[in-house]
Amino acid sequence: MAFLEPVTLSGELVALEPLRPDHHDDLVAAASDGRLWELWYTSVPSPETMRADIAEKLAGQAEGTRLPFTVRRADTGAVVGMTTYLNVEADVPRLEIGATWTARSAQRTGINAESKLLLLTHAFEVLGCLAVEFRTHWHNLQSRTAIARLGARQDGVLRQHRRMPDGSLRDTVVFSILDSEWPAVRAGLRHRLARGVQ
Repeated sequence: MAFLEPVTLSGELVALEPLRPDHHDDLVAAASDGRLWELWYTSVPSPETMRADIAEKLAGQAEGTRLPFTVRRADTGAVVGMTTYLNVEADVPRLEIGATWTARSAQRTGINAESKLLLLTHAFEVLGCLAVEFRTHWHNLQSRTAIARLGARQDGVLRQHRRMPDGSLRDTVVFSILDSEWPAVRAGLRHRLARGVQ
């Protein structure tokens, strides 16, 4: 069995389903909620590039280097975003949770927090990961704050790490959670969700 197998992860607010090509139109609608591709400090596929983005993620899944999910609201069934296990190192094992975006109307609703709880639980408790990593743009303060609120610790900054679609260079902030830290992170996420604090 491969380290990563497609799986549906379900909670009270959200279901993370294995990405499929027929999710295209729903993902375009979700990204259009807030025109997320216009945010210069992140890489959300536009309506014109969504099909290629899905194909690229599914190619990574076939190679065993990624496992992409479509994010669906549990209450309405609406697709509200995407998230991915990537940079998989099965021999450690460790992986990154990234390529995450959420429709504007679903932000600060608990959907992202529960998505992270589901992904982290699967990574640590099913896959046996020793570490889970998060990366974001230095200028994406919303993402940096959200990652830190999870309980992840900042490992460092990779200067001039990636070329962005507009040609600018991205400084990448790297965070991680270790398996020894997971129980406290899990308790914190469950507490936040129980209190409705986002």
